[in-house]
Amino acid sequence: QVQLVESGGGLVQPGGSLRLSCVASGSVFSIDAMGWYRQAPGKQRDLVAAITSGGITNYADSVKGRFAISRDNVKNTVYLQMNSLKPEDTAVYYCNTQYTTKIFYRDLEVWGQGTLVTVSS
Repeated sequence: QVQLVESGGGLVQPGGSLRLSCVASGSVFSIDAMGWYRQAPGKQRDLVAAITSGGITNYADSVKGRFAISRDNVKNTVYLQMNSLKPEDTAVYYCNTQYTTKIFYRDLEVWGQGTLVTVSS
């Protein structure tokens, strides 16, 4: 019932910046928490940052002070501003959205298709 479209990944040099965007579309009762996860080759998918509908944020220790998550509740869009990027930030970044359905008010979640971020000189 919710589809996610991510954009903004690419190749950037160490120390550079990128901004990821994720737009949620669909007919639902509410869009709840939104977040970004990443998965490097051979590793598990880990939380990078998340934000509630009220704007409360949570970050992985490895990105605190460098990344900033924000959202536009009117546009149902979540952003991840990534600054001072390091080679170890290289991964596929996935958008995750939790939402409540109109029928039966079920709490579900959906994942985006992923966008590759490569930090390399």
